Amino acid sequence: MKPYRRRASTLTARRTLRRRGAQPKVVALGGGMGLSASLAALRRITGDLTAVVTVADDGGSSGRLREELGVLPPGDLRKALAALCGDDDWGQTWARVIQHRFQSKGEINGHAVGNLLIVALWEQLGDPVQALDLVGRLLGAQGRVLPMSAVPLELQALVKGHDPGRPDDVDTVCGQATVALTPGEVQSVHLVPNDPPAVPEAVAAVLDADWVVVGPGSWFSSVIPHLLVPELLDALAQTKARKVLSLNLAPQPGETEGFSPQRHLEVLGRHAPKLALDVVLADEAAVPDRESLADAAKRLGAAVELAPVAGPDGSAKHDPELLAAAYDRIFRMHGRIGPWR
Repeated sequence: MKPYRRRASTLTARRTLRRRGAQPKVVALGGGMGLSASLAALRRITGDLTAVVTVADDGGSSGRLREELGVLPPGDLRKALAALCGDDDWGQTWARVIQHRFQSKGEINGHAVGNLLIVALWEQLGDPVQALDLVGRLLGAQGRVLPMSAVPLELQALVKGHDPGRPDDVDTVCGQATVALTPGEVQSVHLVPNDPPAVPEAVAAVLDADWVVVGPGSWFSSVIPHLLVPELLDALAQTKARKVLSLNLAPQPGETEGFSPQRHLEVLGRHAPKLALDVVLADEAAVPDRESLADAAKRLGAAVELAPVAGPDGSAKHDPELLAAAYDRIFRMHGRIGPWR
């Protein structure tokens, strides 16, 4: 391994933050690659960062471990930890290691190293939060990763046209992996159990935050589930933190096929009608009807901020540097005067 070395730009930014006392407390809610994109951006602008991750995944390596061992699905937690790894050699090496998947003809095929590490520590320590904190220290993660609940959850959705042969019928579709790929139109989602307990540390982080960032990510399977955990939703309603909703760059096949940016807000509002937001962040090139988006955001109490946040390759992936710049501007323009100022 190369000698431990931190990028100069990261060092400069962090020294500037320390000089100014600039450490806004930020909590990011989500799951999968959307949350990873948000965390990769946020760790560039604050050293006080907590990820609260959905735990309803039932596909792939996570689903196999969940079914065999009865544990929380570790995959989205692993992705969040990898996103919080630093840009130096240590951080990037560990990010690659925990994301590495075994290729074989046996039982280990497809399992991610990080999934196995996390589950091993869960079994050793008997405490999912303590185990994740320990993995974070090992990786040198620039933030904390928490599950939104300490019990595995099942995502269920009401889907119109899930069976192409019955396009007008509404069926209950079970499982995050199935919901994410449904060919039908998702009407609503709910969790089983329908009143899951939140992890106390996640609730405390939301209540103590300066900013809460929701999204981007799979809308029905990664973003909205946080609003279906009663204690988390109560914390989001009670916190004095400002709340920013980060929209996706494009609709997702299956879950949100054909959705406009404003429709994303409308379905979120239907699932959590009492939730108020402060800012909606969208890529300026992904909003064909700015007035309709502004109207939808206003109904949630939010202003719209448009910024170029897409990557240069034309894919529907956020660029971490551009997204960091957008978050930083929002925190400074819309934030209450806080201790980091």
